[in-house]
Formats: sequence, structure tokens, C-alpha cells
Amino acid sequence: MTKYTEFGRAVKKALVDRGMTGVWLVEQVRLRTGMYFDPPYLSRLIRGQKHSAVFEAAIREVLGLESV
Repeated sequence: MTKYTEFGRAVKKALVDRGMTGVWLVEQVRLRTGMYFDPPYLSRLIRGQKHSAVFEAAIREVLGLESV
């Protein structure tokens, strides 16, 4: 079973609640940051294997998440 961080659980829940996918989120983060971002990187972020203040802030902004 996949282990998610608290941030990862909040991201997954927000995506399900909105009926959106991780691919959609990746595109939104790319648009907000202007940086390359891909689904495997998103997966590593939500499992706590990578950390990026820039990408995590963009994800929070896109999904309207409070600091988790």
C-alpha cells in the first residue's frame, strides 16, 4: 500500500473532491511556475520522497489548500 505524507493525503483528497487527476494538477503547476514538472515528480512529492517549496506552494495554490 502506498504511504502518503499528510500533504500527500490532502492533495489526493482535494483531487478526488474536485474530480480532477494528477495529470491535470501537473499541468496547472507547470502553468503557475513556468517550470518542468511531471507526474513521477508529483508522486514523489506526495509520498515524501522529494521536497520542493516552489512546487508544494503551487500545488497548495491550485488546490486551495491551507498549509499542511
